[in-house]
Amino acid sequence: MSEIIRIIGIDPGLRNMGWGVVESQGTSLRFIAAGTVRSNAKTDLASRLCQLHDGLSDVLHAHVPHEAAVENTFVNKDAGATLKLGQARGIAMLAPAKAGLPVSEYAPNAVKKAVIGVGHGDKSQIKLMVGMLLPKATYDSDDAADALALAICHAHHRGGASARIAAAAAAG
Repeated sequence: MSEIIRIIGIDPGLRNMGWGVVESQGTSLRFIAAGTVRSNAKTDLASRLCQLHDGLSDVLHAHVPHEAAVENTFVNKDAGATLKLGQARGIAMLAPAKAGLPVSEYAPNAVKKAVIGVGHGDKSQIKLMVGMLLPKATYDSDDAADALALAICHAHHRGGASARIAAAAAAG
C-alpha cells in the first residue's frame, strides 16, 4: 500500500488567496478542506501581506500538509497588478517553505491540462472537474476551487522533475 501524502494547493492573490488540501494515496484522492484567506483592501500593502501570511500559516498549522503546490504568476498588461500579485505569490511560497514543506510551481495551463484534460478552459470547467474528482469538496470561492485544482495537479505530477527539484531545494 502506498503512503498517504497531504498536499496543499495555493492560488495566490493579494485580495483573496485560495487554498485547498487533499490527500493522495496512489491514484486515489480525498478532499480534506478548502477556503480563502482574505486581506483587507483598506489597509496598506505591508499589512495585507502580513494578513495573508498569518492566515496561510494558520491553515498550514491546522491541516499539516506534507507538500505544497503554488500557481505560477502570469504577466498581464498592468505591470503594477502583476507586481502586487508577485508579492502575494511570494507569501504563498514563503509560508509553506518556512513550515518545512517542499513547494512546487505549476503554470495555469499545466493545472488546466491535469484537471480538465486541455490547457485552456474557464473557471466553470475547473469547478466542474474538481467536483467530479473530489465529490465531497466544498469551497467558498473560485480561488479555493483553483487551489484544489493545483493540489490535484501536484498529486498527478509529484513524481515528475519539477516536484523533485522543489523537494531537493527544500531539503538543501
